[in-house]
Amino acid sequence: MTQPDTVIRDRPGLTGFGLGLRPQHYPAFLAEPPELDFLEIISENFMVAGGRPLTTLDALRERYPMVMHGVSMSIGSADGVDLAYLRRLKTLADRVQPAWVSDHLCWTGVNGHNTHDLLPLPYTEEALAVVCENIRLAQDVLDRALVIENPSSYLTFAASGMSEWAFLSEMCARTGCALLLDVNNIHVSAVNHGFDALEFLNGVPADRVWQIHLAGHTSNGDLLIDTHDQPVPDPVWRLYDAACRRFGPVATMIERDDNIPPLEDLLAELEIARIVAAEARRDAAA
Repeated sequence: MTQPDTVIRDRPGLTGFGLGLRPQHYPAFLAEPPELDFLEIISENFMVAGGRPLTTLDALRERYPMVMHGVSMSIGSADGVDLAYLRRLKTLADRVQPAWVSDHLCWTGVNGHNTHDLLPLPYTEEALAVVCENIRLAQDVLDRALVIENPSSYLTFAASGMSEWAFLSEMCARTGCALLLDVNNIHVSAVNHGFDALEFLNGVPADRVWQIHLAGHTSNGDLLIDTHDQPVPDPVWRLYDAACRRFGPVATMIERDDNIPPLEDLLAELEIARIVAAEARRDAAA
């Protein structure tokens, strides 16, 4: 295994249970902030000069620890990472002082054009070299370890010479980055491609998993689509139980990106995550 070019940081102290901050819930958060361990913000929504998003963010930063989650870094791009984007992201991170900054293992466009989609990568040595170089640059500019999320996927590449979990593991080893495991995405990809989701969980380095996302998806016959617009389904809860037993206490949140329900519904769903994690801890201690 390749030695990292940067120091591997220990997992930060932030654990517990949180939610993604969405504009629909700004009034509820400001009127009566719920009991949460952290909030996750979509970085690009706050990379602005002013206005309601930043005003709301500043008010909530006084109550909640924050993590930042991006969708446009394009860490898998052969064009490299946009330095102007990284500098704007660094400005926001300096303001927010998040526990960490995350983005996805994907590319999002070419020649400066953003497709606004998380496009898949082949799991090859060539792609791994590109990803690692981009992560090193991002970490240098941000002056912090980057946290990378596994995306869902709907196709595989004939050129791929390793599994997704082997790719993620080597990426962490070479760069010192950490992982955000989206348990729903693991389930979606496992069903779509016919691999064992538990093998994925067991194949990534436990000490590099800093955060977990929980979400729902849509079934289109024999293909699952990562819509993040449904409650967390039973197969994803079962996989989360296995993740809790493998990784221990990890910051966990419900992620809803569309068909967003009232805040109380998400808080009730998050309570299920607390119960699953607590049962896993009790079993481990028995």
